[in-house]
Amino acid sequence: MADIPDFDEYLNSLGRLTSHVDPTASTPEAESIVLATASLGELLDTDLTGLAAWARDHPADVPVLGLAVGLSQEKLKNALRDRFDTSGWHSIARSQPVELVTWLDAEFDLVRMLRAQLDRTYSFADILVARAGSRVTATRAGASGRRVEDEIEAIARDLDLDYVTRSRFTGRNGRTAPADLIVGPPDSADIVVAAKGFDSTGSKLTDAVREIEEMAEVRLPKQLVLAVIDGIGWKSRRADLRRIHQLWVDRQIDGMYTLVSLDRFRHDVAEFAALRRLI
Repeated sequence: MADIPDFDEYLNSLGRLTSHVDPTASTPEAESIVLATASLGELLDTDLTGLAAWARDHPADVPVLGLAVGLSQEKLKNALRDRFDTSGWHSIARSQPVELVTWLDAEFDLVRMLRAQLDRTYSFADILVARAGSRVTATRAGASGRRVEDEIEAIARDLDLDYVTRSRFTGRNGRTAPADLIVGPPDSADIVVAAKGFDSTGSKLTDAVREIEEMAEVRLPKQLVLAVIDGIGWKSRRADLRRIHQLWVDRQIDGMYTLVSLDRFRHDVAEFAALRRLI
């Protein structure tokens, strides 16, 4: 097993999991949004210079720029924290307006999206598409949440391991715990893996920590316990992520990985499987 990186190094390796959704049919939901979009429409040109000045003068309305490119307020907060190490758009807009709009344009095509939507006449069909958009986004978010699981399953399949997914394994004193990937029979597992990828925040992240802690509690000495964790949602729940990292530091779990370190995950699994004559 490789040396354990410090917590901040692991935190910086987290990446975005969710795919970007084109929100062309977005519609205002409140008077504040109406006023903000009206002021945007009054700009002589929606170029980066004009947008930076607008953001500096209207820091409370920055979420409207997020909505224009398809970011809910929660997703905007997580994206800002990932890029600027803070979710406070007020302070960013006041102190770094050029950097803010330049990043939004490079990452989410802000200028083109604004020009396309400000000059467009919306129809009843557009309204219906916008209403359906939240369901489309939720479906894609669910798919992205399974990305980490799919990646580790692909590795187990490629190594020709005998495995099951999303089940429970038996450990110390007959106790069981959940795992997203179990190599070997669940009642006598050799390798168990937790796969937890989240770009959003919420109680599900705390639940994920509890599951990994439960895995560590019931494990047998002969069982390899690993965790593959990614997504910028964890950056807003650093205390939860730190609890998992501490399990690794204390050697209660054997490895902790992100998608960018899956080569190391594959190596560690293959090495252990070879020692146990699983491959």
